[in-house]
Amino acid sequence: MSLVKKSRKFLSVRLGYNSRLGFSLAALAFVGGCAVGPDYKRPEATTIPASYTGATASYAGAITNGWKVAEPQGQLPKGDWWEIFGDAELNELENQAAAANQQLKAAVARFTEARAVMDATRSRLFPDLSISASYTRQRSSANAPSRTTGNAFGSSSTFNDFSVPLSLGYELDLWGRVRRSVESARAQEQASADDLQAVKLAIQAEVAVDFFRLRALDSESALLRSNIQVFSKSLELTRNRRAGGVVSDLDVAQAETLLKTTQAQLPAVALQRSQFEHTIAVLAGQNASTFHIPERTLASGSPVIPPDLPSELLERRPDISAAERRMAAANANIGVAKAAFFPTVRLNGLAGFESFDAGTLFNWSSRLWAVGPSITLPLFECGRLRANLRFTQAAYEEMIANYRQTVLTAFADVEDNLAAQTLLASQYQTESEALAAARKQLEVANNRYRDGLITYLEVATAENTVLNIESTTVQLRGQQLMAAVTLVKALGGGWQETMNQ
Repeated sequence: MSLVKKSRKFLSVRLGYNSRLGFSLAALAFVGGCAVGPDYKRPEATTIPASYTGATASYAGAITNGWKVAEPQGQLPKGDWWEIFGDAELNELENQAAAANQQLKAAVARFTEARAVMDATRSRLFPDLSISASYTRQRSSANAPSRTTGNAFGSSSTFNDFSVPLSLGYELDLWGRVRRSVESARAQEQASADDLQAVKLAIQAEVAVDFFRLRALDSESALLRSNIQVFSKSLELTRNRRAGGVVSDLDVAQAETLLKTTQAQLPAVALQRSQFEHTIAVLAGQNASTFHIPERTLASGSPVIPPDLPSELLERRPDISAAERRMAAANANIGVAKAAFFPTVRLNGLAGFESFDAGTLFNWSSRLWAVGPSITLPLFECGRLRANLRFTQAAYEEMIANYRQTVLTAFADVEDNLAAQTLLASQYQTESEALAAARKQLEVANNRYRDGLITYLEVATAENTVLNIESTTVQLRGQQLMAAVTLVKALGGGWQETMNQ
């Protein structure tokens, strides 16, 4: 049958029919404002204290009862927070990582993918319009009913069929299936944007932590070299005293043992430094074989981050914001699953030209058109729709639990690093006092040794004690800087701009 005959059969062109059809479509459009499924309401997160506590503060009276409805704000600018450390080399490494880190580029690509999915889903809100062209040569059956072919019974015909139809299709979103799909895709896109910020923050923090680890190793290496010089002079002095018969071979052996054990520590420190340097090279998107950071001891002190920051700063963490957006997407998917139980109504339109002769294809008499709705209603799905609805509801509950777990973990991260900031500072102060006492002990031991009152064993013991405490203080300085970095990361990035708003 030709497309012209199909179109004539598909729709009566009487005006009265068109009027009834228009009224029906208007009624459907009026109903189309509703959407099945629950509207999204952000769930409560967790019991929120008025502020962070650190290691020593007591806040039992500051806890609010119940679960707080958080307002994730992962999109807020974090600024160049690493500049609080005042290190130009760190600033440059952070800039290199922002420009060339491959994990960050992959996260940007994932965000672009999520945006494309959202745009594709949103396009379903609009009609589909397409044009095609076809040519067929066909033979009708001699035994087909004449009402189908238009030929006398028992005769056949062979003819060409040229057609250029323009097709239009539009789903009336009566139950909100498309709108809920767009809502879910938009939330997923926003979650992907938050994931991008989370990756960026993690890379920034990792660069800073590894940089301070490397600088702590540089300081430890400088300390070892300084002590090797002192121990070398001490060994030379002990050998001279042995040549003069003042001391025994035991003193020489003890001095040499102290020197060699100290020298043996240098390669281990150099190996660790090399590994961290290579790690920073990868983070900065550089080739580890050609990447080099000049040695320099720790120069900057640890910035003081106030322990009484408001707990609402936690809502700026991108992982919390991403978890909240995934809840919204899961909630919208429930509406999509519920809408699958209802009829799908589409408006279909067709207009174009058809002719048996290419020369008359675009004549006005060759025009054709057809318009009308189609309705699809699921009758028997063997429980598939109900199972899919249960799946989406369970997925939403899972996203709620994941969101609350993310919030709880975030609070633990902040409290851990606040405690580290407080306790490491206290430990560093105590170690500094112990170092002063150990140096005094070494001074006394050296004087007593020169006077011949003690053996070199006591001097070696005192020197080893000083070296161990000096190494501990250097490591503590590095740990303080790293704890400051991880605290900034736990807070979701720099907080100064937020505090000033």
